[in-house]
Amino acid sequence: MTFSRTEPAAAAAVVSPPIRVGLLGIGTVGSGTFRVLHRNQAEIRRRAGRGIEIAVVADLDVARARSVVGDAVPVVADARQVIADPSIDVVIELIGGYGIARTLVLEAIAAGKHVVTANKALLAVHGSEIFAAASERGVVVAFEAAVAGGIPIIKALREGLTANRIEWIAGIINGTTNFILSEMRSKGLDFDVVLKEAQRLGYAEADPTFDIEGVDAAHKATIMSAIAFGTPVRFDRAHVEGITRLQAADIRYAEQLGYRIKLLGITKRRPEGIELRVHPTLIPTARLIANVEGAMNAVVVQGDAVGTTLYYGKGAGSEPTASAVIADLVDIARLQTADPEHRVPSLAFQPGSLSDTPVLPIDEVVTAFYLRLRVADEPGVLSKVTTILADRGISIDALLQRESGEGESQTDVIILTHDTVEGRMRDAVAAMQALPTVLAPIVSLRKEDLA
Repeated sequence: MTFSRTEPAAAAAVVSPPIRVGLLGIGTVGSGTFRVLHRNQAEIRRRAGRGIEIAVVADLDVARARSVVGDAVPVVADARQVIADPSIDVVIELIGGYGIARTLVLEAIAAGKHVVTANKALLAVHGSEIFAAASERGVVVAFEAAVAGGIPIIKALREGLTANRIEWIAGIINGTTNFILSEMRSKGLDFDVVLKEAQRLGYAEADPTFDIEGVDAAHKATIMSAIAFGTPVRFDRAHVEGITRLQAADIRYAEQLGYRIKLLGITKRRPEGIELRVHPTLIPTARLIANVEGAMNAVVVQGDAVGTTLYYGKGAGSEPTASAVIADLVDIARLQTADPEHRVPSLAFQPGSLSDTPVLPIDEVVTAFYLRLRVADEPGVLSKVTTILADRGISIDALLQRESGEGESQTDVIILTHDTVEGRMRDAVAAMQALPTVLAPIVSLRKEDLA
């Protein structure tokens, strides 16, 4: 028996018009975005299903902008011209800061434009307002480049780990401070010396305050915390400490005890609320994240189903950050025609499902501690110190006493504790500091096992 069938005529290929993008700010990241988009245009089109073209650039320095883009793309000085252009589908905001950037992003949303931004400060402080406006207008605000540069940690938290109940996140999310700490450890130098070298090499800004005081890392930790736990962005609740008071001696002692000191952004789920903190932290050298050196970034995420996952790569730089910006553009190209209710929510959870789980004050945080006490080298000193800790229910994990040199009358005592409540430790440190045999301010650093 013979069968025959009629093949349907091949459907004519439908070519969607390219996404037209307005770029606000063409500095380091903006120029990288322009270069990568031009260089990998064919590959990006194959992934996105349509072209993505930068149709106009806005920058106050018009001459510099034209030196980057040439004659192919119009350059204007007024960003509002870009927002007002009805042919522009997406606005990329790479201006930075809290001020005019917030105004322009909200105006772009009101004009029905999708927004891509690398501005972690803006989102950490004004994110709730911006995401609410975008949801109401039915547009996307994408921000992969705002955290950890080229590492796709936002997509991992928002999509790849969506089946998980996230337990905690710990990240090296500021390359400047990681470079400084790496140099302090490897060369035995003090903070001030290494900072000057970092500035000379271009790893630190002329004014490095946001980096070295932990503010930049706290912006990023705030965003990750909101996505992980389904809460509004609450930068004002974060506890922030930088690395300016770290001493080479403590990095050396930590190494002897099997630890490295890193500036970590940490957020944890606890029954009482959420911990959100940035500070120098001792990490066991056996952990992969402890061995992240130089200006590199890394983020560890603990989920109940997947266990521990690690994300590593360049956290800054022109083209690594541009990689994340363009990934957001591709997502928008794929989803532009999708019903807004079926898009991935900005903070992973549906807007009406965000919780008001409190962020715990630092005194209620639970962690282990490293203590360095400069004490008189005489009998009974250790007994008094350990009694103070024991009276407050703080148990000792390890203890190291430096051998006194000939003729020395004082020495360093290093104590590692088990987990305890921060407020209890602060009380213990105050009591130890009051001892007449404690001769200098006590150094207290937090310690995380990250197991």
